[in-house]
This record gives sequence, C-alpha cells and structure tokens, in this order.
Amino acid sequence: MGIKGLSQLIADVAPFAVKEGEIKNFFGRKVAIDASMCLYQFLIAVRAEGAQLTSVDGETTSHLMGTFYRTIRLLENGIKPVYVFDGKPPDLKSGELNKRAEKREEAQKALDKATEAGATEDIDKFNRRLVKVTKQHSNEAKELLKLMGVPYVDAPCEAEAQCAALVKGGKVYATATEDMDALTFGSSILLRHLTFSEARKMPVQEFNYEKLLSGFELNRDEFIDLCILLGCDYCDSIRGIGPKKAIELINKYRSIEKILENIDTTKYIVPENWNYQQARQLFKEPDVADPESLELKWVEPDEEGLVKYLCGDRQFNEDRIRAGAKKILKTKSTATQGRLDSFFKVLPSTPAQKRKPEDKKTPASKKAKTTAGKPGRKPK
Repeated sequence: MGIKGLSQLIADVAPFAVKEGEIKNFFGRKVAIDASMCLYQFLIAVRAEGAQLTSVDGETTSHLMGTFYRTIRLLENGIKPVYVFDGKPPDLKSGELNKRAEKREEAQKALDKATEAGATEDIDKFNRRLVKVTKQHSNEAKELLKLMGVPYVDAPCEAEAQCAALVKGGKVYATATEDMDALTFGSSILLRHLTFSEARKMPVQEFNYEKLLSGFELNRDEFIDLCILLGCDYCDSIRGIGPKKAIELINKYRSIEKILENIDTTKYIVPENWNYQQARQLFKEPDVADPESLELKWVEPDEEGLVKYLCGDRQFNEDRIRAGAKKILKTKSTATQGRLDSFFKVLPSTPAQKRKPEDKKTPASKKAKTTAGKPGRKPK
C-alpha cells in the first residue's frame, strides 16, 4: 500500500516537488529498484505472446520475461539498475499482511463464482487480485539478473527502506518504486513509472524529498507523523482524518502526541492500543544493510547461461535471448560516457550584483575610444 493518498497530497500542496520526464533523462544514473513491485507488475501483465508466459510444466514465466526485457530497456537508456529484494517483513506489518490475505480469500470466492457464470471480465479482474510474488519468483529473478550481469541486494527487511539507505549512502541516485513510503524512509529522490512498459506511454515521475518537505513546511520527523496519519502498512490510522485534515493538524500541532491532546476523540476515532510510536521508529531507524558494505558491480552477461536458463523448458525464443544478451553487452561499451554533472561541480547561482551608478553610462570619450579601437572600423 505504501502511504495512502500521499501522491495526491503532494500534487495539491507541493506540486513543484514533482517533475515528469522521459526515461532517457536518467542516462548515467544508478537506480535502486524495488524488485517485488516490479515482479508484481510483470506477473499481472497481460501479454499477447502466450507461449512465453508459461513453462512446459505450466509455471508462469512472465516475471522472467518482464525482468529480462525491462532491464535491457533501462540499460539501453544508460541507466544502471540494482534490484533490491524484500527480506523478512517487520512484525508491525503482520496486520496489513493479514488484511491482504483476507482480500485474496474474498477474491478467490468471487473468482469461483465468476468462473461458474462464465464472466470473462470478472475472471480477469479477480485473477489479478490473487497474484502474489512468491519466494520462488524472487529466486528465479535473482538467478536471471546474475546471468545478465546486473547486481541485486537482499534487504534484511523492507526493500523500500534498503533502497532509501542506498540513496542516502550515495550508492545510487534514486529509488524506483510505486510505493510512496520510500519518501517516508528518507529517499532524496523517488522515481515512479520507471519500469512501466513503453506501450503505456507513462512519463517517469521524479519526487524530490527536500522540495517536498519545504512545500509542506515540515521537518523529517513531522513528515513521518503525517505519513502515519495518512495511513501506512505498520499501524491503523485515526478514523475520520483524511489527507486534508492530516496536513492541517500536523501544521498546527507538529506531532501526533500534540494532535491526540487536542482533537475531539468522539469525532475522530483513535485505534485502541495504537502503535504509532513503533511505526514512527521503524521509519526513522529501519533494519537495513550498511550501504558501505555493499559492492555493486555491473558485469558482462553470460549469453550461454541465459540461453540455457530461459530457453528449453521455459520456452523463451533462443534468437531473442541471444539478441538481448548482445544488447546488454553493447551497453557495456557505450556506458563509459557519463553524465556531465559527474565531471563538473555545479555551483549555486548567485544573484546578479547591482551596477554602481557611475558604471551605468560610459563616458563619451571612452565610447569614442572603444569604437575607434574595434577591428575593421575606421575612426571618424
């Protein structure tokens, strides 16, 4: 889920914190990608090439196809991706995971009814709701990335938190995910839609954390409290408080504690034994691997290994896989041209100095001397 309603709130309150652009704008950038989010996108994607969606045993392969071709697209645009995989979810997330399990159970019942009735559209809708990224999906994607020469990181806990740590540690430029809580974890740049298919023609959205805080007139701790009020994965929110009210209360009282002291609890229902403090601590000090201990290397692809892994039982077309491997290899030779801002230090702009009154007009004698001195002009 991420943070409920945060993207719309940013659009309303601090639109200057977001800019849209093309994928090519991130040439030369290293980007940490939320792997589970990508795999989910690929698993629910409807593909015309049905033969490539399942293995001979009927196991889905759309997550592998998506990972292979979307990663190549990123590399061809000069982006160096590093995929970050979820570890063990924090205990605080158990409530949210239980809700998701209940929704899948409801979707399964609805799917059974739709199948019995032959309702094609409903069947497709409920099938999507039943999609879940499994450990097997992740392990298969890791093996594929290894053969492609693209690095990945196993996060000890939440992938978004690890991505944010990589950004803050200077290892990568941005976090790429659809979940807005990467900002709550403090990622200075968040990219949305980076791994969407080209056919969707969705511009990449770039969220700037510092501009966002400035627009909201909040510091980091206050922003975390705002996100908890909006609704996160780690605790329930106060019933009756929507995005508009949440930002109003945070701007006025600056913390959840002060808000609780001042709101009408008969109108705004506070959850029983509300664990917002633990959620706050999890956002401030998440369980992440030290970025300094992580070595990220982009190496040459193993073409024969890719053919062996994806073709045969997984039914990928060998010619396409070999062509893909050659594209990856080609990006290795063209990746030496970095971004200009990696070679030059960009200095802050300084306001133009006012000219002194005596400099405003050039004396006539100086004007004449200057004109006379210009090459190709005869003095009058």
